[in-house]
Amino acid sequence: MELKTRERTMRYLEVRKRTEALCAPLQTEDYIPQPVADVSPPKWHLGHSTWFFEEFLLSKVAGYQRFHPEFAFVFNSYYESLGARVIRTNRGNLSRPTVDEVYAYRSHVDNHMTGFLDANNLSDHDKEVLQIGLNHEEQHQELLLTDIKFILGHNPLFPAYGDFQEGQGEKEKKAYLDIPSGTYPIGHSGEGFCFDNELNRHRVYLESFSISPNLVTNKEYQNFIQDGGYSDFQFWHAEGWDWILSNKVEAPLYWHKVDGKWMHYTLQGLKEIDPDLPVTHISWYEAAALAAWKGERLPTEFEWEVAALHFPYGERWEWTNSAYLPYPGYKKAVGALGEYNGKFMINQMVLRGGSIASAPGHVRSSYRNFFHPHLQWQYSGIRLAKDL
Repeated sequence: MELKTRERTMRYLEVRKRTEALCAPLQTEDYIPQPVADVSPPKWHLGHSTWFFEEFLLSKVAGYQRFHPEFAFVFNSYYESLGARVIRTNRGNLSRPTVDEVYAYRSHVDNHMTGFLDANNLSDHDKEVLQIGLNHEEQHQELLLTDIKFILGHNPLFPAYGDFQEGQGEKEKKAYLDIPSGTYPIGHSGEGFCFDNELNRHRVYLESFSISPNLVTNKEYQNFIQDGGYSDFQFWHAEGWDWILSNKVEAPLYWHKVDGKWMHYTLQGLKEIDPDLPVTHISWYEAAALAAWKGERLPTEFEWEVAALHFPYGERWEWTNSAYLPYPGYKKAVGALGEYNGKFMINQMVLRGGSIASAPGHVRSSYRNFFHPHLQWQYSGIRLAKDL
């Protein structure tokens, strides 16, 4: 449903304020570090999500003056068609612009955007770009939380971010759900927003399978570790086995053995592991190895989407056994926005379901997240499946 003029403005301001609220617990020093290439400094997220609106909307407005002539170079992420940019691994070297300057940039763009939105002369293209920009910033809100956790979780003092709950867990283990063979619709439907990689809606044939309504818990994963899961190559794909040997991986990210007891870093600080919570911060390699150890497997993304009608989801991004590929009839958008999803459809695996860090409205059954199989820093988890 199309928003009215004032509703668009309020929606814009709501999204922008939520981003800044997520950064409110940070100290100035927390905005700058980049411990690894996949984690961006919070300051960069604040600037990049602002640059998106300036670049794709305001720069087309007659008379608009960019806040700073070099910010397009600093805050462009991966858009080759929009010119040069800071190399991703160098984002943590940006001691300048300062945090205050980045917030001033946000204020500048917000003032111009509210005037632009209130003018009530948006073209259909502008409305579409605005929707993408808002959902893009909400994606960065999730990345903000996971990147902040990585930054603070690799600080030797394990400082707490705040009172952020990392899941509820399920006390009751339920019987596996049997899904009959058949042809099923896949992909986004309806009038709500979706990203282009959720289209086109199409049909797939599935053989019958069984899927767990519960996520794998910390306790179950501890059993895998105690049974030598990380030392038995037979459970691992060759690349996964090379990965754990090369990186000396012995447990999920943020797990630490302290005085013989498993602890893990949370956004509330270092805590003893709750055995009932869904395991999280694991790679696809680890998820697949746990499944092999159990004599089961990960569901495909199509199996997951069909079965998602029958179980709750949204606590953990759930690794699937599907490579990230385009749906039938997929076409990249013309211009820079065509770089948003399509060019990443190689060498990555699909995750489904959303997580506790996902922005409001981003948890839907057709949503397709995607990461390289070795990455752990998202709130990723495991749902098991098996053949019937």
